[in-house]
Amino acid sequence: EVISFSEADYEGVRLPHDDPVVVTLLVELFTMKRILIDKGSSADILYKHAFDQLRIPADQLKPVKTPLIGFAGETTHPLGSINLSVVAGTAPCQTQVKMT
Repeated sequence: EVISFSEADYEGVRLPHDDPVVVTLLVELFTMKRILIDKGSSADILYKHAFDQLRIPADQLKPVKTPLIGFAGETTHPLGSINLSVVAGTAPCQTQVKMT
């Protein structure tokens, strides 16, 4: 579903702006706050601390051989990948998707 913003959402925002979009989502029935939406990123990253709080066993992670390379050239090796259920919005205007 399309997520859109109205003129009311711009209240207090000085245009043009380049502010990040930060949201709260329901991930595997847990509320996750301060999720940064970066449409330029090619990876959806969940830090280990947040993953641990979801209480998902680490053996459910699928191995990932490709490292992530940051803007400064630093290399990070992911612990793995996993598909998680993500819910955005509140009823009746909400959507649920599986994300890797």
